[in-house]
Amino acid sequence: MAGFATVDEVNTYIGGIFERALQDENIGPKLAATGMVLRMNFTDPDSAVTVDLVAKKVLTGAEALVDADAELSMSCDTANRYWQGKVSLPLALAKGKLKIGGSAAQLLKLAPITKDLYPVYVDMLTADNRTDLIVS
Repeated sequence: MAGFATVDEVNTYIGGIFERALQDENIGPKLAATGMVLRMNFTDPDSAVTVDLVAKKVLTGAEALVDADAELSMSCDTANRYWQGKVSLPLALAKGKLKIGGSAAQLLKLAPITKDLYPVYVDMLTADNRTDLIVS
């Protein structure tokens, strides 16, 4: 399995999953109700995506480097696997593949909502013929 080659790919797919989620009539209001700003810091390639769930904005690049209620730090490979439902958050935390900053309680509110996004993410990859990123 290949990984994301560029920051633009990270923004397209990881940022894109949140752009779609925020517009979804079922998921969007649930995300907004958490009242949080989430920043995800990635390595390989180094990048950041911040999602203001209340304002329904996805920020990338320099704009993403803002204060957030909670932060997740992980490799892009871990993020790609997570959005396909292939990563257990507790196990990833225990193994040091995922680090949390800020409010863990806020993240716990978010986790069940994001499970609805797994098939959407896989559909995005499939539609773009990015089978190299799909984890079997």
